[in-house]
Order: sequence, then structure tokens, then C-alpha cells
Amino acid sequence: MKKFLLIGIILFLFTDLRAQTNEQVSADSIAYQLQRKKINSMLDMRKVRFGQYSQSLNEHTGIFGLQTKSDIRRSNDILMDIVKTDDNIYKELKILLEYRAFQQRQIQSHSKEAETINQNYVNLISKLRQQNAVLKASAQKADTMQYIYILIIVLMIASILFLISRKSKVKV
Repeated sequence: MKKFLLIGIILFLFTDLRAQTNEQVSADSIAYQLQRKKINSMLDMRKVRFGQYSQSLNEHTGIFGLQTKSDIRRSNDILMDIVKTDDNIYKELKILLEYRAFQQRQIQSHSKEAETINQNYVNLISKLRQQNAVLKASAQKADTMQYIYILIIVLMIASILFLISRKSKVKV
């Protein structure tokens, strides 16, 4: 009965730890996915801007089909937007990589924590087995001593009866 109760408690605690870990990993992976979507949308925006830049380079609104200052400025503005977008993409990628490293550290710490808990459970179980063995030995010793005491009492009663019966024969 005690073994089943102990196993039940251990399983309950392990299940609770597992549920907390799964909830945390789920929330972390959602945040990671959101960060990836943000970076992908920024890359799509960069692709659109680069298409606009290519188109602006091909536009020649000046005399004799040449580019004007405004055409060049517009192309440079688009190029500057692309550079700013690239900078933002690098920042977001850095955040994503840091987040990924954080997730890996978190998973390692959870793994170590679970390993420590499992080791503690193993130690507890072995300690309880040792205590159980000691208690069984103690109970067996007590049973043996009880049989010895009963045997001594029976021998004492038998010797008393023998002495009484011998005295009664001597008096007659």
C-alpha cells in the first residue's frame, strides 16, 4: 500500500512538472514564431522596395530619355529605405537568435532540473527501500524474540508443574 502511495505521489509531482514545462515551451514557441513572422514580413517589404528601386532606376523622365535629379533622389530615397529595412531586419534577427539561445538555455536548465528531480526520486526510493529492509529485519527479530519468550515461559510453567507434582509425590 505504501509503495503504491509513494509511486502515485511521484507520478503526480512529475506530471505537474511536465505540464508546467509544456506550457512554458508552448508560450516560448509562440513568441518565437511571431518573431519569425515579423522578420518574414520585413523581408517581403524589402523585396517590394527593391522592386521599386529597380523600377526607379529604369525610369528616365528627363530630356532625351536621361535621368533627372528627382529620379536619382527618388532612387536614393528608396535605396535608403531598403538600407533602413535591412538594419531593422538585422536587429530583429539578432533578437531572434538571442531568443533562440535563451530557449536553448531554458531547455537545458529544465532538463537538468528534471534530471535532478529524477535523481532525487531515485535516492528517495533507495532510502525508503533500505528503511523498509531495516524495518523488516527488526520485525523478524521481534518475532524470533517473541517465540523465544514463549518457549521460555512454557519451559518455566512446565518446570513449575514438574516441581509441584514432585512435591506432591514426596508428601504422600
